[in-house]
Amino acid sequence: MGLEMNGQGEEEQTAFEIAVVIPKRNVKERDEECDCVEVLVDEFRKVGLIIDRVIGLHDEFIKLAAPLETLGRAAAKLQIKKRTHIGMDLQFEWDECEAFVRQPDGSLFSWCERFHCYHHIIYGIVNNSKSVITLNSDGKEFHWELRESLLRKLESVGIVKRVFPLHDEIKRKHLLRNWALNYKDLTKQPIDEIYSYFGTKIATYFAFLGMYTQWMFFPAVFGLTLQLIDFGSLQLLVLPIFFISMVSWAVLFFQFWKRKNSALLTRWQISYSVGADSGYKFLDMNRSSFQSPVELIKKWGNDKTKGKEIFQREEWFGRLTRFRNDAIVAFGIICLQLPFELAYAHLYEEVGSDLMKFGLTVAYLFAIQYFTKIGGKLSVSLIKYENNENTEYKANSLIYKVFGLYFMQSYIGVFYHALLHRNFKTLRQVLLQRLIVSEVLENLVENSLPYLKYSYKKYRAVRNKRKCEKGSSTGKIQLTSRVEKEYLKPTYSASIGEELEDGLFDDFLELALQFGMIMMFACAFPLAFSFAALNNITEIRTDALKLLSIFKRPVPRAAATIGAWLNIFQFLIVMSICTNCALLVCLYDQEGKWKLEPGLAAILIMEHVLLLIKFVFSHIVPEEPAWVRANRMKNATQAQDMCSKRLLRSISGGKKLFGEIKKNK
Repeated sequence: MGLEMNGQGEEEQTAFEIAVVIPKRNVKERDEECDCVEVLVDEFRKVGLIIDRVIGLHDEFIKLAAPLETLGRAAAKLQIKKRTHIGMDLQFEWDECEAFVRQPDGSLFSWCERFHCYHHIIYGIVNNSKSVITLNSDGKEFHWELRESLLRKLESVGIVKRVFPLHDEIKRKHLLRNWALNYKDLTKQPIDEIYSYFGTKIATYFAFLGMYTQWMFFPAVFGLTLQLIDFGSLQLLVLPIFFISMVSWAVLFFQFWKRKNSALLTRWQISYSVGADSGYKFLDMNRSSFQSPVELIKKWGNDKTKGKEIFQREEWFGRLTRFRNDAIVAFGIICLQLPFELAYAHLYEEVGSDLMKFGLTVAYLFAIQYFTKIGGKLSVSLIKYENNENTEYKANSLIYKVFGLYFMQSYIGVFYHALLHRNFKTLRQVLLQRLIVSEVLENLVENSLPYLKYSYKKYRAVRNKRKCEKGSSTGKIQLTSRVEKEYLKPTYSASIGEELEDGLFDDFLELALQFGMIMMFACAFPLAFSFAALNNITEIRTDALKLLSIFKRPVPRAAATIGAWLNIFQFLIVMSICTNCALLVCLYDQEGKWKLEPGLAAILIMEHVLLLIKFVFSHIVPEEPAWVRANRMKNATQAQDMCSKRLLRSISGGKKLFGEIKKNK
């Protein structure tokens, strides 16, 4: 730890934020002149990093911290664009750091920017000598080629086992007290502190989860009222009112979420023109095999006609490739997964024994895990051939494809009970089972399983160390260093497609499936909203706890919105209009209050009215608050004025200089 002076003359604490893991070596090997690890440590010091070496049971850990100036000069080399005090996003320059706006916590760089500055620094150490350098490790020699990254070389030969971000203990414990373990504040969260510690994408998720839970209180109370009060003959009138209210609630929620999201981006100084990875193009390590626009421009030069044809060909080829891949996934779902899901739903309805139903469900759960794994691998393989611009676009494409698998898996059996058999008793049982049992079990599994994996890794590490030291000095063997404990923790990653998606995939998937369940069958089980609200209150704290205590600190992602999930939620709203209208037809016909023909006509009218409500609300509520829009226009005006004045001074100075030259002649 150390203290560094920031650009405003204030002191900032330098924390160790990155760890490099290497196997433990003998003491003699460290004294070798060309020992690769000693060379790596020396190179780290040369580029300005602060080093702390920790010896663990089986591995050695090199903890890295960077003074503010070191990060600033790396940010300048990476050409990171940051917000200035005149409202413009300009490329960062260390010598002009006071011109740039600071983060909400007062720091100059966000966690995402710091992490990728570290990435640039440590992977940017290359062999700049005039010859190949020979390095040693465990008696083996290998060559460090010219212009080759030293860290990548050591990773390829197995000397560096892992590079991962470290938790900042002071900030972590503060967030534990004021966020994860603060159960008094049901939905209140320190979003700015979450953003400063975890980055944009995770902070956006928790902002969405908190707002979603707050808005859930209204339908939860409404649904509980319908469950407790017997409206008698008015029940069939109350259900349509409840359903219309829920659709209006959902549409308004997502419109106001867009407003909140834009307000958060303004507070975090993120430009609206920012794409999924914009401003962080250097993050995109796995570029598409297709040519980028810049490469295309270089290729066709000044020939505009040829350039237009190339861009059109690349654009349509990319779209057709994505359409082909989506069609392959859809075809697989319809032809393979749909018959399997319908067969399970039919057998579950026909089997009378509870024991047989339990056995059938167990076999089904194992089978769908296999189907989902195959579908995820297929989707990842198909995405490799798509012309996606960056990692976030690839991740969104994966989300759409995999959600189709989960949509069929989660809802087709419920549709079967609701629409074909019209068995509303079984339907309510299935919904209750999915909402209570499934979500409780999922929360237990997603929090306990990583902890059990971590505990088992600790046990194996201590046991192996005890075996190695058998016969030597006895004593209690345990993990003493925090960095080693963090190394043994599991990574926060997605259940499928780990190279494209982080652990937020599973968290958003859980929310989307819950939202579809409560919305698409709202008329059949209004009480479901109450169960969902209680679950989400718990979800905020459990998700916070697993990020702070159970997993390694996640690698930050630059995505500033919920991405593809917003379109999925919108799709589920439209689906809920169709399914609930069908449920109301069945309910009215079942109760014998209406004949099917006039009832169907009324429901069809209501369906069109609801679609109109969705369209109207989506346009009445602006997606951006007025103060955000005014602030953006003010910044744009200031930037334009500054550029205009500078341009006029340049022109005026140029004319004066030209006049003096003419006079001298």
